[in-house]
Amino acid sequence: MPEVIINGPEGRIEARYHQAIAKNAPVAIVLHPHPLHGGTMNNKVSYNLYHAFARNGFSVIRFNFRGVGRSQGKFDSGVGELGDAATILDWLQIKNPNASSYWMGGFSFGSWIGMQLLMRRPEIEGFLTISPPANTYDFNFLSPCPARGLIVQGDEDSIVSEEHVSRLADKLSKQKNAGIDYRIIIGADHFFRTKLDELNSHLDDYLQTRLKQDANRPKKVKPDRRRRQSQQPITTG
Repeated sequence: MPEVIINGPEGRIEARYHQAIAKNAPVAIVLHPHPLHGGTMNNKVSYNLYHAFARNGFSVIRFNFRGVGRSQGKFDSGVGELGDAATILDWLQIKNPNASSYWMGGFSFGSWIGMQLLMRRPEIEGFLTISPPANTYDFNFLSPCPARGLIVQGDEDSIVSEEHVSRLADKLSKQKNAGIDYRIIIGADHFFRTKLDELNSHLDDYLQTRLKQDANRPKKVKPDRRRRQSQQPITTG
């Protein structure tokens, strides 16, 4: 998994990138947990999320937000981090002009940033979000959620309340054309310390099922993949 350095809004962004063999392989971006609480692209959940995409045929990148590892800059309460993610997605599009689809994967704080990115970039068609911090951050900007995806939560998570995530999943599921798959892993804490194998099984199952479904769907005109600026204001909690 080669290291890459990408020019970002605040200087260099440190990343790891896996290039799939197929030229039209789907592409994914993975976002890590909160930088001020030890979150990095090498977090075990983020690392496993990255490899789940890779083993299912994706070209995939994980990266350090500004101020983390060798990425330059400093924490910006979500605003700058969203800019970092948009820059990485731009880079992915240049590297993969024939990609069949674009996906987002996020863990905890990375889920919150990733879902905001999804709202601003209509080319993102799927997501895997793990322990989205619905008890800490406002997810009301998902009105409606424009893509189908998987939400995974541990029932023994002391950082992100399963009750709050369940409410979020239920709210999204009631939206028009919703496609939310919510799965609870019994006995899992926030970091899935003894449940990573079970987490990976859920990730593989969803990706394999979803890719088969998408392959059988009528092809639609893909959106212009140039960088977009949404009229919707950035949510900062």
